[in-house]
Amino acid sequence: MHKAFTTAAVATACAIFSTALFAAGSHAGGHGHDDAIGKPGVASKATRTVDVEMTDGMRFNPASIDVRQGETVRFVVINAGRLKHELVMGTEKELKEHYEVMKKNPEMEHADPNMVTLASGKSGEIVWQFTKAGKVDFACLQPGHYDAGMKGAVNVATSAEKGARK
Repeated sequence: MHKAFTTAAVATACAIFSTALFAAGSHAGGHGHDDAIGKPGVASKATRTVDVEMTDGMRFNPASIDVRQGETVRFVVINAGRLKHELVMGTEKELKEHYEVMKKNPEMEHADPNMVTLASGKSGEIVWQFTKAGKVDFACLQPGHYDAGMKGAVNVATSAEKGARK
């Protein structure tokens, strides 16, 4: 009996610990920042602020944002809808992987610097430095939202390219 209780206690502790790690952002889905999409920015170094609205029409406004390589941007994200929404930045592959996890765990909470999850009527911010030229995707990974088209992109132009800011 004691062995069965101990085994059950250990299994429960492992499940709780792995769930905590999972929710803390160490699960598949690209929470690690390998610089592919940039890195968390320093608010005092932000060169501009971009307002991004999330709607129950499953859209971001704007859905396309142009920046320059090396630029640090403060994104003020506003949930203008009645549903919970989030903005998560990553590669398309990372976002798709994370979305599959979110469909299985819809109540998962995040506290990573590349994302913000907001209740209806709330706002939050992400400060991000775009270190490499290319495309950085973003999406709402709440179940059903990504499939409905709630995604966008930050187009990162090399420092030498003109007209990269919008």
